[in-house]
Amino acid sequence: MQARVTAILVVHSGAAYLERTIAGIARQTRLPDDVIAVDAGSTDDSAELLAEFGPTQLVSVGSKTTFGSAIARAIHVAAPAAFAPAGPGAPPAGATDDEWLWLLAHDNAPEPKALAQLLAAVEIAPSVAIAGPKLMRWEQPDVIAEFGETMTRFGASFALVEGELDQAQHDVQDDVLGVAAGGMLVRRSLWTALGGFDPGLPSIDAALDFSVRARLAGYRVVVVPGARVASAGGPETFVRASVSEMRRARIARTAQLHRRLVYAPAASLVFHWLSLVPLGVLRAIGQVLAKRPGLVGGEFAAAFAVAFGTTGIGRARRNLARSRTLGWAAIASLRIPGRAVRERRAQAREEAVSSTAVVVQGAPRAGFVAHGGLWVVVLAAVVGIVFSGPVLGASSLVGGTLLPLSDTVGQLWSHVGYGWREIGVGFVGASDPFAYVLAVLGSITFWQPSLGILGVYLLALPLAALGAWLLARRLTTRVWLPALAAALYALAPPLLGSLAAGHLGASIVHLVLPWLVLAGLSAPRSWSASAGSALLLAVAAASAPSVAPALLVCWLALLLSRPKSLHRLIWIPLPAAALFLPLVVQQLARGNPMALLADPGVPTGGAETSGLRLALLSPGAGLHGWSSVLHSLSLPGTAPVVLVAVLLAPIGALALLALFVPGARRAAPSMILALLGFATAVIGSHISVATAGGAAVVIWPGAALSLYWLGLIGSVVTGLDSLGRVSVPLGVLAGVASTLLVVPLLGSLYAATATVHPGSRILPAVVTAQANGRPDVGTLVLTPLAGGALAAVVERGSGTTLDDQSTLAATSTRLAADQKRVATLSGNLASRSGFDAASSLGELSIGFVLLARPEDNQQAVHRRTAEALDGNSLFASVGNTANGLLWRYALPDGAVPQRPGNTSTQLGVGILVGQGIVFGLTLLLGIPTVRRRRRQNVSGSVLGEPAGTFDEEDHD
Repeated sequence: MQARVTAILVVHSGAAYLERTIAGIARQTRLPDDVIAVDAGSTDDSAELLAEFGPTQLVSVGSKTTFGSAIARAIHVAAPAAFAPAGPGAPPAGATDDEWLWLLAHDNAPEPKALAQLLAAVEIAPSVAIAGPKLMRWEQPDVIAEFGETMTRFGASFALVEGELDQAQHDVQDDVLGVAAGGMLVRRSLWTALGGFDPGLPSIDAALDFSVRARLAGYRVVVVPGARVASAGGPETFVRASVSEMRRARIARTAQLHRRLVYAPAASLVFHWLSLVPLGVLRAIGQVLAKRPGLVGGEFAAAFAVAFGTTGIGRARRNLARSRTLGWAAIASLRIPGRAVRERRAQAREEAVSSTAVVVQGAPRAGFVAHGGLWVVVLAAVVGIVFSGPVLGASSLVGGTLLPLSDTVGQLWSHVGYGWREIGVGFVGASDPFAYVLAVLGSITFWQPSLGILGVYLLALPLAALGAWLLARRLTTRVWLPALAAALYALAPPLLGSLAAGHLGASIVHLVLPWLVLAGLSAPRSWSASAGSALLLAVAAASAPSVAPALLVCWLALLLSRPKSLHRLIWIPLPAAALFLPLVVQQLARGNPMALLADPGVPTGGAETSGLRLALLSPGAGLHGWSSVLHSLSLPGTAPVVLVAVLLAPIGALALLALFVPGARRAAPSMILALLGFATAVIGSHISVATAGGAAVVIWPGAALSLYWLGLIGSVVTGLDSLGRVSVPLGVLAGVASTLLVVPLLGSLYAATATVHPGSRILPAVVTAQANGRPDVGTLVLTPLAGGALAAVVERGSGTTLDDQSTLAATSTRLAADQKRVATLSGNLASRSGFDAASSLGELSIGFVLLARPEDNQQAVHRRTAEALDGNSLFASVGNTANGLLWRYALPDGAVPQRPGNTSTQLGVGILVGQGIVFGLTLLLGIPTVRRRRRQNVSGSVLGEPAGTFDEEDHD
């Protein structure tokens, strides 16, 4: 009996492919007996092309119809079968059923002998019920798109052959577990018996699942090498013109989980169902580690879709049970072994990552050891030790914004997030983002957290040199220029000025900036670099919020210049936003958004500086210490300005020259960075958002000047790279002049002109001793000020620490009720009055009063306050201590008040969990997962780039 073939052509807006497909059907050496065309709601010329083709029947269905549903509709209108279709259990192998269905989509163009070859394969083997062609790429007819399908041990679908040049290397294979839907030849009776494609698998894995059920029903599935069909896409692109990687991964994962529950034994079904969501969580973490964060949502969507029954698990299990006659052991040999899966995936990773990086002969990139990088870092370390000599033996540092850290790591981390802020009379609020930086810093030296700050002072110069060297190495092909850049950045006036003035946050920003720029340059091509950029941006913004706007401008510029890398760049500010969000909400609620720019740490007073001094890289008074040096030599007042300008002239001239020499385009970004830093410094130096002792505190411009200096160095490096032989003497001149510029700063800790110095907390030992037994005891610290004023603050326990500080308190524009009570109490205690202070002292839990040592112009108010306290019967004089005069008040015993910690409230826990998730995922993304590539030497330049070394970034 001659086989009868009904070709079913399903079309969905496929006019661009349909003419070739129709022509292929018409040229078959063995024409199908009937052609049923199904138009699935096409919006182009597909319907007209089908009408001109003249199929046996033309059926129209909705645009949302899947490929399998369209086939079912076509069979419904087809001519009746020659005999009744098989009932439950399917007919036995070898039945004389010779009616066949040939399934084609609009983008499946068969070669002339395709159908004849398929029929020849099934006619000689009656046990074969499904035959699949060799699918070739639409635009590359000699490349195999797909040739057979199988499953892994855990049920993931796997293409046996794809993307290989067809050299008949796979023509020996025959039996397979499954074939693709496009071009499939299947017995009509089997299609009816198995119920067609599973509706729970609308695209991906539908044909594989159908083939598996055919195998379990006792039939064979084969591939036919001689039958070739061109294919322009997979089943997932039938309804959509294009499918993103994220959507395809979600569909594939949903299909895999659906089949897992359908194929699972009844005894293990509940276990598999319970594991769906937990496995989704674990796989989501794995996707982050594999640098595929876009697939995380698909993991959860697939798990929930299958777990809560939207794919029809019950119907599919009943259908499988009705047709199955063999056990799963029958297909075990057709699954792909785990070793083969690992080998194929390793090959795919190797193909995705280029195996070589290009090194141009004659111009190798600077080596860290061979070309002075190591020696500059070592020299910077020596200079850093010499600079920090006076504080080397200290256990903690004070001065400027500095105070000691808490005694334990647990206390450090208890001060992050949302909870009680133990500063002044105390309040509940969000911590500064800088508290996280301090917690990490203190955790490094966990045995004594305050040593972490001392470590910054010791390592600041070598770390700055290392970051600048690596960044300059990306900007130049001259092997000596990175060493020059490292020396200039390590001896930067903003860094040394911030260290001497005790501005820890600005110093950390200076260290972070080169690494941030370096990571940002690689972020468009690397998830690890993108995650690194996000973390470094969060550290920089937390340490000096005033530079955050400039850094966001740089991020926007990178985003606009690399639109194809939007998915890697758009989320970079997210960790910083997670840190700042609680503080932003509170400051906005107080109507004080500008307070978000306040420097973290102890607020310290300072006068507004001029634009000229900022242009000369001086963040504070004194012009890098030259003012006092030249004043001691009785030189005119303008001499420091002239000297500093002369010493900075080589850097400024070379930076400007870079805009007018060959390769000026490479210098433009650096100059823009410098201008952003300078503008930020000028604007910030005129903004007062905090107060200290009744005086306004302007934003410290040191961090912005570090950005300014980094941009200048980048421009100098690119300029010297184009100047030829004269670049060496000009570079030496710039290096020597810049070194001379900071000589006074290098000796500032020795000359006592620096603000920072070794020290501990401001409370005497007797207070600290009592605080060990009663940590809520308060000490009223009275500090004489010029003009007869008196500053009053309440210190709890053994004294305020750096991690206790809060910009919410420093930028507050209103006095709370307790603060007003402290002011009233202090004013009455500092003068003889009839005020009854006992009730206020008890309610505020104040057990000590400390009168700080006065300056020369504060003697009168100090003497008056001391006499008033001596004459007050409530107080017993403890005497003169290293911190000032101390009095004790007999505070009655009482219950220690319970203060809400950062985990005591739902809001506090929610903030910590949210921030933990954001930073946890970012850290997972930041873990490198691919190896560095080997280098290959070539001659000349590449794509117009300057001669040198070109390392492409890891595509992770």
